[in-house]
Amino acid sequence: MKLKELESCLQQVDVFEEPKILLEQYPTTPHIAACMLYTIHNTFDDIEGKVVADLGCGCGVLSIGAAMLDAGLCVGFDIDVDALEIFRRNAEEFEISNVDLVQCDMCMLEAEGYANKFDTVIMNPPFGTKHNTGIDMKFLRAALTMARTAVYSLHKTSTREHIQKKANDWGVKMEVIAELRFDLPATYKFHKKKSVSLHFLQDIFDLIATG
Repeated sequence: MKLKELESCLQQVDVFEEPKILLEQYPTTPHIAACMLYTIHNTFDDIEGKVVADLGCGCGVLSIGAAMLDAGLCVGFDIDVDALEIFRRNAEEFEISNVDLVQCDMCMLEAEGYANKFDTVIMNPPFGTKHNTGIDMKFLRAALTMARTAVYSLHKTSTREHIQKKANDWGVKMEVIAELRFDLPATYKFHKKKSVSLHFLQDIFDLIATG
């Protein structure tokens, strides 16, 4: 599947009907989702035939895109039942059967129970910019526990040094593989502008044994 074809398909994925500010529910745009997945698939071969986890999956755009790229199985994790219901409907509309859903709080999840259960973890985690400071690092730590091979995650450029320090502390290699512009639409009442452009980093964390 070509990049433009993937992006076109993902434009049909339904998003949040009533986004929740406390959960930082901003949909991953079809363009960013397609670019992220296409790179993971074509450059690193970490989707086709792989068992993939999507943390903070929301309405499922990353999981559905991964399924379109022939992932063996995609498992979406999210705290919000309403988002998972939209995800379920999206999967039915696309006639995708190789997805599963887990309703849970990633900050409370015993990630060790899923240790090394997934070949690849993909995610667009909450950034903790309005509430829940540090939640992005909690997601990342859980992802590293759950993945056998690599974690692909979106992060604000302003957190690059902090993430690099954490990666060093955790004994994993971090590589920035793309810089993507995120055009954030006015979603909540406190947003005064129609849209704001933010720079995000798509970071890859290769798991490296320590000791």
